Amino acid sequence: MASSSKANLAEQDEGEEAEEIEHFNDFTLASSWERFISEIEATCRQWLADGPKRLLEKGAVHLDSSDNIYKVKSELKNAAKIYSMEYYFEISGKIADWNCTLHDLQLCFGVKEFLVISPQSASGVVLDAPEATKLLSAVSIALANCSSLWPAFVPVHDPSRKAFIGIQNMGTIFTRRFEADRIGSQVPIKFMHLEGLYELFVSKFAYCMSDHSMHLFRVHLLMKLTYQTLSNDEDNYDDIQEADTENAESETSPGCGNPNRKHWDDDCPWNEWYSAEDPVMRFDLVVTWSEKVVESSLEMAEMENASPHEAEKWILAPNLYPNLDSSKGDRIGFASQLHLLVNALGMSFEAPFIEDFVSVENPGSDNLESTMVIPPPTVLDRVLKDLFLEDPQLPDFAKDEHKSSRAIKGAPVESLFAQFCLHSLWFGNCNIRAIAVLWIEFVQEIRWHWEESQPLPKIPANGSIDLATCLINQKLQMLAICIGKKRELNEEFEDCIGTKDDASANMEEANKDGDESSSFHARSQAFDEKRDSLLTPEGFNGSKTVESKFSANAQDVHSADKSTLDSIRRGSAGPVGSMKLLKLCQSLHAPFTQSAPLMTEDMHEERLRAIETFGFSFLERETLSSDMSAFKAANPGAVFEDFIRWYSPTDWENDESEAKGPSTDLTEGMNVDWPPQGRLSRRMSESGNFWRKIWDEAPILPASEQKPLLDPNREGEKILHYLETMQPHQLLEQMVCSAFRASADTLNQTNYGSLKEMDTKMDQLYLTMASTLRPLQVNLLSNTSDTIEDLQRLCVVFEHVEKLLILAASLHRRFRQVPRISEAIFSNYYNFYLPTMGIGLADVDTQKEFDMKLQLSQNERQVVSNMFTPPTANQSWRKVLSMGNHLNGHEPILREIIFSMHDNASDNHYASSSHRDYQQDTETYRMYTCGTSNDLRVALSIISYD
Repeated sequence: MASSSKANLAEQDEGEEAEEIEHFNDFTLASSWERFISEIEATCRQWLADGPKRLLEKGAVHLDSSDNIYKVKSELKNAAKIYSMEYYFEISGKIADWNCTLHDLQLCFGVKEFLVISPQSASGVVLDAPEATKLLSAVSIALANCSSLWPAFVPVHDPSRKAFIGIQNMGTIFTRRFEADRIGSQVPIKFMHLEGLYELFVSKFAYCMSDHSMHLFRVHLLMKLTYQTLSNDEDNYDDIQEADTENAESETSPGCGNPNRKHWDDDCPWNEWYSAEDPVMRFDLVVTWSEKVVESSLEMAEMENASPHEAEKWILAPNLYPNLDSSKGDRIGFASQLHLLVNALGMSFEAPFIEDFVSVENPGSDNLESTMVIPPPTVLDRVLKDLFLEDPQLPDFAKDEHKSSRAIKGAPVESLFAQFCLHSLWFGNCNIRAIAVLWIEFVQEIRWHWEESQPLPKIPANGSIDLATCLINQKLQMLAICIGKKRELNEEFEDCIGTKDDASANMEEANKDGDESSSFHARSQAFDEKRDSLLTPEGFNGSKTVESKFSANAQDVHSADKSTLDSIRRGSAGPVGSMKLLKLCQSLHAPFTQSAPLMTEDMHEERLRAIETFGFSFLERETLSSDMSAFKAANPGAVFEDFIRWYSPTDWENDESEAKGPSTDLTEGMNVDWPPQGRLSRRMSESGNFWRKIWDEAPILPASEQKPLLDPNREGEKILHYLETMQPHQLLEQMVCSAFRASADTLNQTNYGSLKEMDTKMDQLYLTMASTLRPLQVNLLSNTSDTIEDLQRLCVVFEHVEKLLILAASLHRRFRQVPRISEAIFSNYYNFYLPTMGIGLADVDTQKEFDMKLQLSQNERQVVSNMFTPPTANQSWRKVLSMGNHLNGHEPILREIIFSMHDNASDNHYASSSHRDYQQDTETYRMYTCGTSNDLRVALSIISYD
């Protein structure tokens, strides 16, 4: 037991000795101050050893205010205080020009890399002067021990003064000392002018001279002036002031108008729907003079009167709103309204009828948000008046249309339905309730036009249906044609009853015939008899003639001789070459036939389904029967084979002997021998043939006496029934497609010059819209479909492109005469903004600002100078012009000057104590001034002898 206890005591003594060794204190550092210097030295040695590249790998922080400056940071402790030491360095060895983005201390003192040591406090500055001097001394000693030539700075005084003191070991017997301070108000008048600033600099080294103007000093001078165009806010303020003045004058002077202020985008295509804020906040013009040598204050006074056009460089810097949106997401444009329309599409599946979203008794009305307000009746009336305002001249629907626009199954931007969709975007807040109210009133207005036979506005009157558009647009085109048919019949009926004899005769004949058709058909029979016209064989094309009974005038071609067979021929358009009838040696005549009825997309689909089911459709039967009746009337005594030879030549097989005979070209006649030799095709000769059955049943009637293939009354009512009973999601699907297309087509009309990047984005936008909207065009959308999310993403893409296009238009308007400027600015911003286009607007980094500087050529200066319009009376009294170098009456908002004095080291009194031969010039004095009449900052650096 005794031995074990002795062993434990021995181990305990050894542990205490080891602990004493580990906590050995080096008392050669006499104080905490010296340990503080040692810690600074160790940190600086580590940074020197690592170098810039190694520091980047260790996580050096890039400064947002500069493109090429990084910093590393270390915390130091001295007694109870903690200091932060930062090392700023650049990657490239090139010395940056002061037109580049520099750090504040680089600009003030002309240094490249430097240290800043400051306390970790709320102010971040050293308020006690002795402490600042002691702190700067410690850093200077540490840098000297490291043989480092880094300048070191300490922030002092109040933070608003941006004051610094600093020191730099030059590696010789010289030391450079720095000092910077700022006057924030009440700048002495003397320092508002170049002459006073020059004398301030000279006073730093001409101590014994009381009158600096009587002595010559070779002072090097660099000057940079910054001018700024008026911002939008200042323009608005001035316009308000001028408007108030004009209003006051108009009240006293009857008859004087009250002109409204013109907005920048008044003539842009989107201005009809919304007014966009100018994305360009203002422009900064930086004017730089080359280095000059000034020898007196009089030269400085002359330089203050120099025009900015005499400067060496002009640099233009655009100031844009952050992400082109000063309201941060509250901006109103096509994209924001399309986003609301997509939301309405998602809600459209909640009810089977559009009226359900308006009715209060709708069971699903509780789901409607209280924010879904309906605009007042006055707004509704204004929208309807704009939609149905009659335009004497229809617009060109294909004008300025993008090459990929028709890939989107919507409606042309100038058409009635497209205009309805665009109005819907701005009607209320584009909610489903407001859309429902507007649609119901829209359809009621269309029904009024139908019942009153008034033409539909904004619908092409070319009598065709564009199947590449949405179904609603096709229906409206069809309805416009039906209204035109009704108007034509009404007008001709009124012409007929203008002659009493003709009117009574026609009515009696209609009553005697006992026609089962309506009065509409009776009227058509009364006047269509007079509308046939003779077509000579030379004017006939030799093929089947298709002429509308509503557009052509048919008349018996040989009515002069009532005793011949031709006296009963009716509705003939003339003989077809030398073709002869099979049973009679008479010329085969082509009849006037009714035009094939126009069909919308759903009618074509219905026809195809009928053909697949029954082998034929009702419309085909009606058309074929009409053509056969007209052929019988034009060719009395004709047989079924004659009709086939004319109507379907491929179903008539000639004999071989006849095939070797004369030409069978219909334009020159078939075989001149009679009767023609041949037979029906196998298809036509089968028993129970569909065509022969119709031939046997077809009456002998010319086209003018037939029942129209297109019944405008029936088709018009069917169209209105379709519009009134549409399901909400069917309406919204077509509205979304048309709204996207119409919005893009509106923006596509913008004149933005030859910006290739913008052309590329517009092409990509149309292709993206076409692919995203395809499920809506083929009716594949459902309540659970992912297409809604795709449409929301499409709205984001649309907003990116819309913002870029507005910027392109703004730049093009300003620099129309010098397109190089607008192209350079837009291209630079496009590359800056491009990374954000693939993400949502909420994810855009708004901290980084667009910064660009463009050097101008001589021929571009005048255009930029014209942007600085002379100030108005309101602007003049608000701005005190206290400095020189005015540009069109505008003084610089910032004046920066660098004064410097260069001495040859071998010629001054410092050289006697130096062991080296200094032959190069040394910048012994340097002063940087920056400010205006209300703010002046001065930074001075002086080389002194230690």
